Parts: sequence; C-alpha cells; structure tokens
Amino acid sequence: MPADKMLRAWPPEGEVFPVRRVEIRVSDAAHPFFLAERDAIARNWREESAANPALYDGEMLLQSAVDICDAGVLATGHLVPFSTFLLWRKRRPRAGGLHLFGLPLLVSSDGAVVAIRMGRHTANPGKVYCAAGSLDAHDIKDGFCDIEANMAREVAEETGLDLSTALAEPVLHALHVDSVVTVLRVYRFARTAEELLAAIADHMATETEPEIDGAVAIRDSDPARHAYAAFMPPVLRWFFQRGQA
Repeated sequence: MPADKMLRAWPPEGEVFPVRRVEIRVSDAAHPFFLAERDAIARNWREESAANPALYDGEMLLQSAVDICDAGVLATGHLVPFSTFLLWRKRRPRAGGLHLFGLPLLVSSDGAVVAIRMGRHTANPGKVYCAAGSLDAHDIKDGFCDIEANMAREVAEETGLDLSTALAEPVLHALHVDSVVTVLRVYRFARTAEELLAAIADHMATETEPEIDGAVAIRDSDPARHAYAAFMPPVLRWFFQRGQA
C-alpha cells in the first residue's frame, strides 16, 4: 500500500476530525446487503410505503467499505434502491454496510448555523439538520462520486441557496456515528441568519411539495434545542467550541 494510503485507526465515535480528501469509488456490483436481504427489503418496503405513500424508491449510494487513511476517507459505494437503505438503517448491521454522505454547514454572517426541518411526508419527518441528502446517480462521474457537487445540489434543491456564493473553508472534516459517516465542510454566507431564513421561505413558497417544513437558525450546541438527527449534536458541539474564527 502506498505511503500516503496507510490505514489509520478510526477516531472515536462522534469525534470530528480533519480529512485531506474524500474518494468514493462506485462499484458496478450489487451491494452485499441488498443481495443477502432482498426478500426482507421488499417486505419492509411494503410496510414503509403503506405507512407513507409519499416515499419514492429511487436509487442512492450505500457503502460497503469506508477506510480512513493518511490520504483521507476512501470508500466503495453501490447504487441501491432507497428501500434497501430503509431496512439497513433499521438493522444497522456493522458488517452489512455504511452510509456516507456530505453535510454542508451553512453559517450566517452573524454566526448562526442555518438548518432545515424535514417535512412530515419524508423519511425523516421533523428531524432537524443542515440541508443534505444521500449520494445518488446525479453525483457520479467517471466511476467516482463528487461529494462537493452533491452538497451544492442538495442545498439548492432544499433551500434555494447557492453554495458558490458562500466562502468555503478549505479543510474537510468528518465523523462517524452508528455506521453513518458524515463528511462536512463549513460554508460562510455574507447574509445574516434572518436574511437566509427569509430566502429559504421564499424558495419554499415556489415549491408545490417542499421537502422541508421550514428552516431554523442555531446559535448554540444544546442537543435538546431541536429534534436533531444523530450526527448533528457532535457537529454543533465541534463548531461552537472551536469558535467563529
């Protein structure tokens, strides 16, 4: 193995750490979890879609391997039906796969983290986190997944905000919580939290069925402030403890 790809021990769960780069290779093979659990996936999908008919069984990326090394985070992903992910996250078998996704941390000029609250018709109803979504076929180019393009696309779709107008911090960071690997970058906007929330509200008004119920400005790391997704409290703790500089 090349010297720049020597494997490192994973940091403790919930600890945010810097990474040099993220490389996600997309395999043409079926994900092992999908192959092993195809019947159970179909049964679970019938239950999930009956309870929430708005769910869509589109393709997304689920990882079969994620390594942390001196070069950064190296992963292998497979396109799977969304129904596969729904069963996987119920079982969360550590040998059965990992979920890696990008999280753009949107920061206003007055120091707030701007997040969204997912709509009742989605797979994460009421959960609060920064605008983000699973990697999918739109993010794949030449056999690799572009996590930065994914971040920009998800932010634009959910909030109407343009990441290219924000100042991106140069260093990527990551953390892992319960077989979910979150890769994050801080984006600083020149607008205040109030202005960003108003822009998001305007975007929602143009959507016939918006994914989100609204947006919130977060100014502290209190984990009970909102109904956060599991990865958000450690991200907020890291961000507010490091200061705004």
